[in-house]
Amino acid sequence: MNVLIAEDDMNIRLGLKDLLEAEGYHCTEAEDGEVALEQYHAIKPDLILLDIMMPKQDGYSVCRQIRQDDVLVPVIFITAKSEEIDQVVGLELGADDYIKKPFGTREVIARIRAVTRRALANQNTHPNNAPNNDARSFEMADLHVFPDELRAQRNNTVIELSLRDLKILQLLHTEQGKVVDRDTIFNHCWGRDYMPSSRTLDQHISKLRKSIEVDPRHPQIVRTVHGLGYRYDG
Repeated sequence: MNVLIAEDDMNIRLGLKDLLEAEGYHCTEAEDGEVALEQYHAIKPDLILLDIMMPKQDGYSVCRQIRQDDVLVPVIFITAKSEEIDQVVGLELGADDYIKKPFGTREVIARIRAVTRRALANQNTHPNNAPNNDARSFEMADLHVFPDELRAQRNNTVIELSLRDLKILQLLHTEQGKVVDRDTIFNHCWGRDYMPSSRTLDQHISKLRKSIEVDPRHPQIVRTVHGLGYRYDG
């Protein structure tokens, strides 16, 4: 998913970019309202993080113009304002949620995952959209994966997934029984413009196993094929 981050504070903008890219999103930045609209029309993002107080055009104006073009793309306002009237105005303009400054990483990820779930559900049920095979649920061993919910479930236990977790599981499931090499995983799940690091992949797989495997030390879903990559046997 492509995310447009429109925020005039460079530190906040880069911090959000790093956080979201670690989750598996591709990010485009905009430092003011005019650039935000230019980038919106250029890339047609799947999700927009929109600061309210920006130079040239504020977030309200940008959101109003985006909603004239697309009523479905999720918009989350980023704001230092806490007055109720500001939230009401934003919601009336079509914002899906708010993130108030200062914010913690857990809050940001939780809100973005919630909005992403709603967006995926809308995309798959909207009459103008063809069925999305990537959104179909599937099983890996005793794990049931629900892509449009960014969740998996084992028995009665629900497991939260990041977008990148989901991409890895979908890839291994599609290539069931085959070894998926490290470069393929990076290209599919991180993007071709990402500079690969073996440590990055190993750390992410280790974290994913702790979430989805019954015994992470003896994985049954994401198996290591030493010197080559990873495999799901089914």
